[in-house]
Amino acid sequence: MCVAVAKKLIRRIPMELIKRFVREEEGQGLVEYALILGLIAIVAIAALTTAGTNISKGLDYVGQNIKTTS
Repeated sequence: MCVAVAKKLIRRIPMELIKRFVREEEGQGLVEYALILGLIAIVAIAALTTAGTNISKGLDYVGQNIKTTS
């Protein structure tokens, strides 16, 4: 009898976990925010890298022109 009850519980637990997981949306919202934050971080890094390269080129140009005129 104990074995039959244990088997019934083992079959029932995963389905209840899956149903509860589908019903609860808190985890889903957290994942969405994490993905958005990751995307923003990637875009910010790309923008800062590009801006940094352009600023560096501009400062190099200014530095070279100051050396040649003095």
